[in-house]
Amino acid sequence: MYVAVKGGERAIGNAHAWLAEERRGDPAIPELTVPQIREQMALAVNRVMAEGSLYDPDLAALAIKQARGDLIEAVFLIRAYRTTLPRLGSSAPLDTAAMACDRRISATFKDLPGGQVLGPTFDYTHRLLDFKLAAESAAEATPDPAPEREAMGEAVPHVTGFLNREGLIEEAPAEDTTPPDLTRDPLELPAERALRLQALTRADEGFTLGMAYSTQRGYARNHAFVGELRIGAVPVEMEIPELGFSVEIGEVVLTECETVNQFKGSKTEPPQFTRGYGLVFGQTERKAIAMALVDRALRWQELGEDDSGAPAQDAEFVLYHGDNVQATGFLEHIKLPHYVDFQSELELVRKLRREAEAAQDRPATQEAAE
Repeated sequence: MYVAVKGGERAIGNAHAWLAEERRGDPAIPELTVPQIREQMALAVNRVMAEGSLYDPDLAALAIKQARGDLIEAVFLIRAYRTTLPRLGSSAPLDTAAMACDRRISATFKDLPGGQVLGPTFDYTHRLLDFKLAAESAAEATPDPAPEREAMGEAVPHVTGFLNREGLIEEAPAEDTTPPDLTRDPLELPAERALRLQALTRADEGFTLGMAYSTQRGYARNHAFVGELRIGAVPVEMEIPELGFSVEIGEVVLTECETVNQFKGSKTEPPQFTRGYGLVFGQTERKAIAMALVDRALRWQELGEDDSGAPAQDAEFVLYHGDNVQATGFLEHIKLPHYVDFQSELELVRKLRREAEAAQDRPATQEAAE
Protein backbone atom coordinates (compact mmCIF):
# COMPACT_ATOMS: atom_id res chain seq x y z
CA MET A 1 0.00 0.00 0.00
CA TYR A 2 2.84 2.39 0.77
CA VAL A 3 4.25 1.94 -2.75
CA ALA A 4 0.81 2.56 -4.24
CA VAL A 5 0.42 5.77 -2.22
CA LYS A 6 3.85 7.02 -3.23
CA GLY A 7 3.07 6.21 -6.85
CA GLY A 8 -0.20 8.13 -6.61
CA GLU A 9 1.53 11.15 -5.10
CA ARG A 10 4.14 11.12 -7.85
CA ALA A 11 1.44 10.93 -10.51
CA ILE A 12 -0.48 13.81 -8.93
CA GLY A 13 2.68 15.92 -8.79
CA ASN A 14 3.33 15.24 -12.45
CA ALA A 15 -0.28 16.15 -13.26
CA HIS A 16 0.16 19.47 -11.45
CA ALA A 17 3.35 20.22 -13.39
CA TRP A 18 1.68 19.31 -16.68
CA LEU A 19 -1.30 21.51 -15.79
CA ALA A 20 1.01 24.47 -15.14
CA GLU A 21 2.68 23.86 -18.51
CA GLU A 22 -0.65 23.74 -20.29
CA ARG A 23 -1.81 26.86 -18.47
CA ARG A 24 1.23 28.79 -19.70
CA GLY A 25 0.88 27.59 -23.28
CA ASP A 26 3.51 28.35 -25.91
CA PRO A 27 6.38 30.21 -24.16
CA ALA A 28 7.02 32.08 -27.40
CA ILE A 29 3.70 33.90 -26.95
CA PRO A 30 3.63 36.68 -24.34
CA GLU A 31 2.01 35.63 -21.09
CA LEU A 32 -1.48 36.91 -20.35
CA THR A 33 -1.37 39.29 -17.41
CA VAL A 34 -3.94 39.76 -14.67
CA PRO A 35 -4.51 43.45 -15.60
CA GLN A 36 -5.19 42.38 -19.19
CA ILE A 37 -7.82 39.90 -18.04
CA ARG A 38 -9.36 42.42 -15.67
CA GLU A 39 -9.63 45.16 -18.31
CA GLN A 40 -10.31 43.19 -21.49
CA MET A 41 -12.35 40.25 -20.16
CA ALA A 42 -14.43 42.30 -17.75
CA LEU A 43 -17.67 40.36 -18.29
CA ALA A 44 -15.97 37.09 -17.36
CA VAL A 45 -14.47 38.81 -14.32
CA ASN A 46 -17.91 40.09 -13.33
CA ARG A 47 -19.42 36.62 -13.53
CA VAL A 48 -16.70 35.14 -11.33
CA MET A 49 -17.18 37.89 -8.76
CA ALA A 50 -20.94 37.42 -8.72
CA GLU A 51 -20.97 33.64 -8.43
CA GLY A 52 -17.98 33.68 -6.10
CA SER A 53 -19.63 36.20 -3.72
CA LEU A 54 -16.54 38.39 -3.58
CA TYR A 55 -16.19 41.82 -5.18
CA ASP A 56 -12.54 42.05 -6.19
CA PRO A 57 -11.77 42.37 -9.93
CA ASP A 58 -8.06 41.66 -9.47
CA LEU A 59 -8.63 38.41 -7.57
CA ALA A 60 -11.31 37.33 -10.03
CA ALA A 61 -8.93 37.97 -12.93
CA LEU A 62 -6.20 35.99 -11.17
CA ALA A 63 -8.62 33.10 -10.61
CA ILE A 64 -9.55 33.09 -14.32
CA LYS A 65 -5.87 32.94 -15.26
CA GLN A 66 -5.17 30.15 -12.78
CA ALA A 67 -8.24 28.21 -13.98
CA ARG A 68 -7.20 28.49 -17.65
CA GLY A 69 -10.47 30.27 -18.41
CA ASP A 70 -12.72 27.71 -16.71
CA LEU A 71 -15.09 30.15 -15.02
CA ILE A 72 -16.64 27.57 -12.69
CA GLU A 73 -13.19 26.55 -11.48
CA ALA A 74 -12.38 30.25 -11.03
CA VAL A 75 -15.57 30.69 -8.97
CA PHE A 76 -14.47 27.73 -6.83
CA LEU A 77 -11.08 29.36 -6.25
CA ILE A 78 -12.68 32.67 -5.25
CA ARG A 79 -15.10 31.03 -2.83
CA ALA A 80 -12.31 29.02 -1.25
CA TYR A 81 -10.24 32.17 -0.79
CA ARG A 82 -13.23 34.06 0.56
CA THR A 83 -13.54 31.64 3.47
CA THR A 84 -10.08 32.72 4.69
CA LEU A 85 -11.00 36.40 4.98
CA PRO A 86 -11.98 37.91 8.34
CA ARG A 87 -15.20 39.90 8.54
CA LEU A 88 -14.52 43.39 9.88
CA GLY A 89 -18.11 44.59 9.86
CA SER A 90 -21.29 44.94 7.85
CA SER A 91 -22.09 47.70 5.40
CA ALA A 92 -25.32 49.66 5.35
CA PRO A 93 -27.96 48.60 2.78
CA LEU A 94 -27.03 49.93 -0.65
CA ASP A 95 -29.13 52.73 -2.09
CA THR A 96 -29.34 51.78 -5.76
CA ALA A 97 -31.41 54.91 -6.46
CA ALA A 98 -28.14 56.81 -5.91
CA MET A 99 -26.40 54.77 -8.62
CA ALA A 100 -24.22 56.66 -11.11
CA CYS A 101 -25.70 54.90 -14.12
CA ASP A 102 -23.61 53.90 -17.13
CA ARG A 103 -26.63 52.09 -18.56
CA ARG A 104 -30.31 52.56 -17.76
CA ILE A 105 -33.14 51.30 -19.91
CA SER A 106 -36.82 50.53 -19.51
CA ALA A 107 -39.07 48.40 -21.67
CA THR A 108 -42.20 49.83 -20.07
CA PHE A 109 -41.78 53.63 -20.25
CA LYS A 110 -40.12 55.48 -23.10
CA ASP A 111 -39.70 58.90 -21.47
CA LEU A 112 -37.97 58.77 -18.11
CA PRO A 113 -36.53 61.42 -15.82
CA GLY A 114 -32.84 61.24 -16.60
CA GLY A 115 -33.55 59.59 -19.93
CA GLN A 116 -32.73 56.17 -21.30
CA VAL A 117 -28.99 55.51 -21.41
CA LEU A 118 -27.97 52.70 -23.75
CA GLY A 119 -24.42 52.47 -22.43
CA PRO A 120 -21.95 49.76 -23.46
CA THR A 121 -24.08 46.92 -24.78
CA PHE A 122 -24.09 44.18 -27.40
CA ASP A 123 -27.81 44.74 -28.00
CA TYR A 124 -27.36 46.75 -31.18
CA THR A 125 -24.21 45.16 -32.58
CA HIS A 126 -24.09 42.86 -35.59
CA ARG A 127 -23.12 39.32 -34.61
CA LEU A 128 -20.29 39.18 -37.13
CA LEU A 129 -16.70 38.29 -36.32
CA ASP A 130 -14.43 41.33 -36.40
CA PHE A 131 -11.25 39.96 -37.94
CA LYS A 132 -9.50 43.28 -37.37
CA LEU A 133 -9.20 42.20 -33.73
CA ALA A 134 -7.08 39.24 -34.86
CA ALA A 135 -4.64 41.37 -36.84
CA GLU A 136 -1.12 41.54 -35.46
CA SER A 137 -1.29 45.33 -35.37
CA ALA A 138 -4.53 45.36 -33.38
CA ALA A 139 -2.69 45.49 -30.08
CA GLU A 140 -0.67 48.51 -31.24
CA ALA A 141 -3.51 50.36 -32.92
CA THR A 142 -5.16 53.17 -31.02
CA PRO A 143 -8.95 52.75 -31.02
CA ASP A 144 -11.15 55.64 -31.97
CA PRO A 145 -11.89 57.67 -28.86
CA ALA A 146 -15.37 57.20 -27.49
CA PRO A 147 -17.53 60.30 -27.47
CA GLU A 148 -17.35 62.18 -24.24
CA ARG A 149 -20.16 61.38 -21.86
CA GLU A 150 -21.28 62.86 -18.63
CA ALA A 151 -22.16 60.69 -15.71
CA MET A 152 -25.61 61.23 -14.30
CA GLY A 153 -25.04 64.00 -11.80
CA GLU A 154 -28.16 63.36 -9.79
CA ALA A 155 -29.98 60.31 -8.52
CA VAL A 156 -32.67 59.03 -10.84
CA PRO A 157 -35.80 57.38 -9.44
CA HIS A 158 -36.72 53.79 -10.09
CA VAL A 159 -39.26 53.27 -12.86
CA THR A 160 -41.52 51.20 -10.63
CA GLY A 161 -42.05 54.34 -8.57
CA PHE A 162 -44.24 55.71 -11.38
CA LEU A 163 -46.58 52.73 -11.06
CA ASN A 164 -46.45 52.95 -7.30
CA ARG A 165 -47.92 56.47 -7.35
CA GLU A 166 -51.20 55.03 -8.63
CA GLY A 167 -51.05 51.93 -6.48
CA LEU A 168 -50.71 49.79 -9.61
CA ILE A 169 -47.78 47.75 -8.29
CA GLU A 170 -47.24 45.98 -5.01
CA GLU A 171 -45.34 47.82 -2.34
CA ALA A 172 -41.79 46.62 -1.81
CA PRO A 173 -41.88 45.01 1.66
CA ALA A 174 -39.88 46.76 4.35
CA GLU A 175 -37.45 44.39 6.07
CA ASP A 176 -36.57 45.29 9.66
CA THR A 177 -34.72 42.08 10.48
CA THR A 178 -31.20 41.19 9.39
CA PRO A 179 -31.46 38.62 6.59
CA PRO A 180 -29.63 35.29 6.92
CA ASP A 181 -26.16 35.05 5.41
CA LEU A 182 -25.83 32.24 2.89
CA THR A 183 -22.04 32.53 2.86
CA ARG A 184 -21.93 31.59 6.55
CA ASP A 185 -24.89 29.31 7.09
CA PRO A 186 -26.12 26.48 4.85
CA LEU A 187 -29.29 26.85 2.83
CA GLU A 188 -32.40 25.67 4.64
CA LEU A 189 -35.91 25.27 3.31
CA PRO A 190 -38.41 26.79 3.37
CA ALA A 191 -36.29 29.81 2.43
CA GLU A 192 -37.51 33.37 2.78
CA ARG A 193 -37.19 35.67 -0.18
CA ALA A 194 -33.99 37.36 1.06
CA LEU A 195 -32.27 33.98 1.25
CA ARG A 196 -33.62 32.93 -2.16
CA LEU A 197 -32.25 36.11 -3.72
CA GLN A 198 -28.82 35.41 -2.21
CA ALA A 199 -28.84 31.93 -3.69
CA LEU A 200 -29.96 33.21 -7.09
CA THR A 201 -27.39 36.00 -7.31
CA ARG A 202 -24.55 33.48 -6.90
CA ALA A 203 -26.20 30.70 -8.88
CA ASP A 204 -24.76 29.53 -12.16
CA GLU A 205 -25.69 31.96 -14.94
CA GLY A 206 -26.50 29.24 -17.44
CA PHE A 207 -28.76 27.39 -15.02
CA THR A 208 -30.56 30.59 -14.01
CA LEU A 209 -30.97 31.54 -17.65
CA GLY A 210 -32.49 28.14 -18.44
CA MET A 211 -34.93 28.44 -15.55
CA ALA A 212 -35.91 31.97 -16.64
CA TYR A 213 -36.37 30.87 -20.24
CA SER A 214 -38.66 28.08 -19.12
CA THR A 215 -40.96 30.63 -17.44
CA GLN A 216 -41.17 32.58 -20.69
CA ARG A 217 -42.13 29.42 -22.58
CA GLY A 218 -45.09 28.81 -20.30
CA TYR A 219 -43.68 26.74 -17.44
CA ALA A 220 -45.04 29.04 -14.68
CA ARG A 221 -47.23 31.38 -16.76
CA ASN A 222 -44.91 34.24 -15.90
CA HIS A 223 -45.17 37.04 -18.48
CA ALA A 224 -42.86 39.88 -17.49
CA PHE A 225 -41.74 43.30 -18.69
CA VAL A 226 -38.38 44.76 -17.83
CA GLY A 227 -39.48 47.72 -15.77
CA GLU A 228 -35.92 48.91 -15.47
CA LEU A 229 -32.39 47.68 -15.97
CA ARG A 230 -29.63 49.85 -14.59
CA ILE A 231 -25.86 49.39 -14.37
CA GLY A 232 -23.47 51.64 -12.50
CA ALA A 233 -21.43 52.40 -9.42
CA VAL A 234 -23.06 52.53 -6.00
CA PRO A 235 -21.38 53.93 -2.86
CA VAL A 236 -20.81 51.50 0.01
CA GLU A 237 -21.17 52.94 3.48
CA MET A 238 -20.25 51.42 6.81
CA GLU A 239 -21.38 52.38 10.28
CA ILE A 240 -18.40 53.28 12.48
CA PRO A 241 -19.40 52.86 16.15
CA GLU A 242 -16.66 55.19 17.38
CA LEU A 243 -17.91 57.96 15.09
CA GLY A 244 -21.61 57.40 15.47
CA PHE A 245 -22.35 57.79 11.76
CA SER A 246 -21.73 56.06 8.43
CA VAL A 247 -18.75 56.78 6.19
CA GLU A 248 -18.25 55.85 2.57
CA ILE A 249 -15.61 53.13 2.26
CA GLY A 250 -15.75 52.54 -1.48
CA GLU A 251 -18.09 51.72 -4.31
CA VAL A 252 -19.18 48.67 -6.25
CA VAL A 253 -20.49 48.32 -9.79
CA LEU A 254 -23.86 46.56 -9.84
CA THR A 255 -26.51 45.46 -12.31
CA GLU A 256 -30.06 45.84 -11.02
CA CYS A 257 -33.20 44.63 -12.76
CA GLU A 258 -36.82 45.04 -11.75
CA THR A 259 -39.46 43.22 -13.75
CA VAL A 260 -43.14 44.10 -13.83
CA ASN A 261 -45.45 41.10 -13.89
CA GLN A 262 -49.19 40.73 -14.26
CA PHE A 263 -51.24 39.71 -11.22
CA LYS A 264 -54.98 39.16 -11.40
CA GLY A 265 -55.45 39.75 -7.68
CA SER A 266 -56.63 37.63 -4.79
CA LYS A 267 -59.19 37.73 -1.99
CA THR A 268 -57.14 40.31 -0.15
CA GLU A 269 -55.27 42.10 -2.97
CA PRO A 270 -56.69 44.01 -5.97
CA PRO A 271 -55.46 43.37 -9.53
CA GLN A 272 -52.06 44.98 -9.85
CA PHE A 273 -48.55 44.43 -11.06
CA THR A 274 -46.01 42.49 -9.04
CA ARG A 275 -42.25 42.62 -8.95
CA GLY A 276 -39.36 40.37 -9.79
CA TYR A 277 -35.91 41.45 -8.65
CA GLY A 278 -32.31 40.79 -9.65
CA LEU A 279 -29.08 42.32 -8.34
CA VAL A 280 -25.63 41.12 -9.42
CA PHE A 281 -22.04 42.33 -9.18
CA GLY A 282 -20.62 44.09 -12.25
CA GLN A 283 -22.20 44.40 -15.68
CA THR A 284 -24.09 41.11 -15.67
CA GLU A 285 -27.44 42.06 -17.16
CA ARG A 286 -28.42 38.66 -18.61
CA LYS A 287 -28.01 37.14 -15.17
CA ALA A 288 -29.89 39.99 -13.47
CA ILE A 289 -32.88 39.68 -15.81
CA ALA A 290 -32.94 35.89 -15.47
CA MET A 291 -32.71 36.21 -11.70
CA ALA A 292 -35.68 38.59 -11.65
CA LEU A 293 -37.80 36.18 -13.69
CA VAL A 294 -36.98 33.23 -11.45
CA ASP A 295 -37.51 35.32 -8.31
CA ARG A 296 -41.03 36.16 -9.49
CA ALA A 297 -41.76 32.51 -10.35
CA LEU A 298 -40.71 31.42 -6.85
CA ARG A 299 -43.16 33.89 -5.25
CA TRP A 300 -46.27 32.02 -6.44
CA GLN A 301 -47.16 30.80 -2.96
CA GLU A 302 -46.91 34.11 -1.12
CA LEU A 303 -49.01 35.73 -3.85
CA GLY A 304 -51.70 33.08 -3.56
CA GLU A 305 -51.24 31.73 -7.08
CA ASP A 306 -51.75 28.15 -8.18
CA ASP A 307 -48.81 25.77 -8.36
CA SER A 308 -48.48 24.80 -12.01
CA GLY A 309 -45.77 22.25 -11.23
CA ALA A 310 -43.19 24.22 -13.23
CA PRO A 311 -39.53 23.61 -12.31
CA ALA A 312 -38.96 27.34 -11.78
CA GLN A 313 -41.65 27.36 -9.07
CA ASP A 314 -39.98 24.58 -7.08
CA ALA A 315 -37.71 26.36 -4.59
CA GLU A 316 -35.88 23.19 -3.59
CA PHE A 317 -35.17 22.27 -7.22
CA VAL A 318 -34.00 25.77 -8.19
CA LEU A 319 -31.97 26.70 -5.12
CA TYR A 320 -30.24 23.37 -4.56
CA HIS A 321 -29.30 22.78 -8.20
CA GLY A 322 -28.26 26.31 -9.16
CA ASP A 323 -24.99 26.34 -7.20
CA ASN A 324 -22.33 25.42 -9.77
CA VAL A 325 -19.60 24.82 -7.19
CA GLN A 326 -21.71 22.34 -5.27
CA ALA A 327 -22.91 20.73 -8.50
CA THR A 328 -19.37 20.50 -9.87
CA GLY A 329 -18.05 18.85 -6.73
CA PHE A 330 -20.79 16.25 -6.69
CA LEU A 331 -20.51 15.56 -10.41
CA GLU A 332 -16.73 15.43 -10.70
CA HIS A 333 -16.23 13.23 -7.65
CA ILE A 334 -17.46 10.25 -9.69
CA LYS A 335 -14.26 10.37 -11.80
CA LEU A 336 -12.15 9.76 -8.68
CA PRO A 337 -11.30 6.19 -7.60
CA HIS A 338 -14.34 4.08 -6.71
CA TYR A 339 -12.62 0.71 -7.02
CA VAL A 340 -14.17 -0.93 -3.97
CA ASP A 341 -17.69 0.27 -4.80
CA PHE A 342 -17.40 -0.90 -8.37
CA GLN A 343 -15.97 -4.29 -7.41
CA SER A 344 -18.95 -4.92 -5.09
CA GLU A 345 -21.39 -4.02 -7.84
CA LEU A 346 -19.42 -6.11 -10.33
CA GLU A 347 -19.70 -9.15 -8.09
CA LEU A 348 -23.42 -8.49 -7.61
CA VAL A 349 -24.02 -8.35 -11.38
CA ARG A 350 -22.01 -11.57 -11.88
CA LYS A 351 -24.06 -13.30 -9.18
CA LEU A 352 -27.34 -12.17 -10.75
CA ARG A 353 -26.21 -13.39 -14.15
CA ARG A 354 -25.28 -16.80 -12.73
CA GLU A 355 -28.67 -17.08 -11.04
CA ALA A 356 -30.47 -16.04 -14.26
CA GLU A 357 -28.50 -18.59 -16.31
CA ALA A 358 -29.23 -21.31 -13.74
CA ALA A 359 -32.95 -20.50 -13.88
CA GLN A 360 -32.89 -20.79 -17.66
CA ASP A 361 -31.07 -24.15 -17.58
CA ARG A 362 -33.44 -25.65 -14.99
CA PRO A 363 -36.54 -25.97 -17.24
CA ALA A 364 -34.41 -27.42 -20.02
CA THR A 365 -33.04 -30.05 -17.63
CA GLN A 366 -36.56 -30.91 -16.43
CA GLU A 367 -37.82 -31.37 -20.02
CA ALA A 368 -34.87 -33.64 -20.80
CA ALA A 369 -35.64 -35.74 -17.74
CA GLU A 370 -39.29 -36.14 -18.78
